[in-house]
Amino acid sequence: MSNGNRGSLADKIEEIVSQTLKEIDRASALAELQSIEISCLGRKGHLTGILRTLGSLDPQERPWIGKLANQGKERIKERLRLRQVELEHKELRKELAKETIDITLPGRPVRRGVKNIITSVVEEITEIFVGLGYRVAEGPDVELDYYNFEALNMPPDHPARSLWDTLYVTDKVLLRTHTSPVQIRYMEEHEPPIYIIAPGKVYRRDYDISHAPMFHQIEGLAVDKNISMADLKGTLEAFTRAVFGPEARIRFRPSYFPFTEPSAEVDVSCVICGGKGCRVCSDSGWLEILGAGMVDSNLYKYVGYDPEEVSGFAFGMGVDRIAMLKYGISDIRLFFENDLRFLEQFR
Repeated sequence: MSNGNRGSLADKIEEIVSQTLKEIDRASALAELQSIEISCLGRKGHLTGILRTLGSLDPQERPWIGKLANQGKERIKERLRLRQVELEHKELRKELAKETIDITLPGRPVRRGVKNIITSVVEEITEIFVGLGYRVAEGPDVELDYYNFEALNMPPDHPARSLWDTLYVTDKVLLRTHTSPVQIRYMEEHEPPIYIIAPGKVYRRDYDISHAPMFHQIEGLAVDKNISMADLKGTLEAFTRAVFGPEARIRFRPSYFPFTEPSAEVDVSCVICGGKGCRVCSDSGWLEILGAGMVDSNLYKYVGYDPEEVSGFAFGMGVDRIAMLKYGISDIRLFFENDLRFLEQFR
């Protein structure tokens, strides 16, 4: 190769290197830097193309041109490395600036959850009866017909079954319509004296402003020697005054339940008007809160008790209704709609 060709090739190498170094210094992103590296040192890069022509050079010129090209390559690679470090630090500083927390800014308020009002009322009622010496008993939500009806004095053809809008799973399995089955299950396993309450969910085919297909009940049962209606009345008076205040009064109205005899509906003096009469109580001064009565002696045969030795009373209340009366809530569906505007009132 002539000195003119050799000088031309050397100038070309220097031009490529010089131009590439300028592009590296101007690069503002790692992706741009990678693109520059490929265009110069990649398989089809400018400098790579010159290195591939070394085989066609004069053997005396080849080492010198090769050394010049390799020196240029090393300069480019070193500049790429330094610029990559600079750009990485720059991007890191940018990310850290985004994540910087200004401790002078006010904190974002956190909306705290609270117990559902039904849960709170169940706990309040439970605490009242535990204070009176009662224990808490539980039973399954999916119940056998035997415990839900038959053992509670309602055989298959009993007309009282129509009082409950029952949700059946099979002919013999259903969603319990009340928590009274817990009484039978508990008496099967325990001897008197028995003082229990049974809180839990119950299910019926009903849905309007005062009824829901799933709601909550608390059943109470006392079985001992010489239990009387006076004991029942005293217990319920203590309960209503604890829930509705010391001025609350109760009254018993004759009623019918298949598993108690005698039976009664129990009313409390209206919590809105104090018994004077208003729209809520239909001007009667009274609000119905639960059903109660003396345990029908016929039930004892299902659990092996001697009705000559023991007697007892039972009562059942809708927790949802108690909550509605206690807090002046007009629609039972509000308990289940998860409207924060409603729920936050009971924080």
